[in-house]
Parts: sequence; structure tokens; C-alpha cells
Amino acid sequence: MGFNLDFNLFMNDVVKQARQEITAAGYTELTTATDVEDAFAQKGTTLVMVNSVCGCAGGIARPAASHAIHYDKRPDQLVTVFAGQDKEATARAREFFEGYPPSSPSFALLKDGKIITMVERHEIEGHDPMAVVSKLQSAFDANCEEV
Repeated sequence: MGFNLDFNLFMNDVVKQARQEITAAGYTELTTATDVEDAFAQKGTTLVMVNSVCGCAGGIARPAASHAIHYDKRPDQLVTVFAGQDKEATARAREFFEGYPPSSPSFALLKDGKIITMVERHEIEGHDPMAVVSKLQSAFDANCEEV
């Protein structure tokens, strides 16, 4: 019984740190389906980071999310949903990612609420964070305005 309690406390810490890392980088957390709908209704480009507690999220995806946005061109809006935590928000966001299977961590770039491209887990896991940054910045070059 003690193991479960300790494990839950440990996971709460992991989740809290994962949330803090991405919000500290400038991303807005979307925790409900309504949050997602409101954010995706905005005109312009939106980068969605689908966060998770897996190692490749902490070691690759969140650092890439943080670094990629320090660039000449970047999305108008930076948001995040947390797979496995904010289930309603994540499910609603994934409805917008037409043609892409659920994947976390991942990044989706939308324009006026329509999916343009994704960087999926298989393009993150086992890759260097800078390779992910390059993929994101290529998408920014093609689709975003200079800041």
C-alpha cells in the first residue's frame, strides 16, 4: 500500500514539474475542451505541444519546445495539452489533428484552427533535441510571420 502512495506522490511531482517546464517556456496550458476550442478559434498560427510524463518529453520535447521559439519567425500562439492528465482537453485537441494518429509527446502547428503539420513522437523519441528544434523552425519558416 505504501508503494502506491509513494508512487502517486512521485508522479504528482513529475506532472507538476512537466507542467512548470512548459509554462515557464511561455506556453499556455489548455486543461478543458472549452479552453482548446477557444484557443484554436484564434486567427493566425498556433503551436500545440502535447506534453507527457515520458522520458522523451522531459529530455527532448520540452527542451525543444522551449528553444524552438527563440527564432525570427514563430507562431502567434503557444499552447499545451497534457496527455494522460487533462484527458478532455487532449481528446478535443486531437480532433483537430486530422490525418495524424494520437501521439505524445508531439507538436501540432495549426493555422486558423486547421492542422498544417505535426512533429510526432517517432520524430522525437531517440532524436536529439536540436533535431526537433530544426523540424519546428522549418515549419515556422514555412508558415509563421516574423516577430
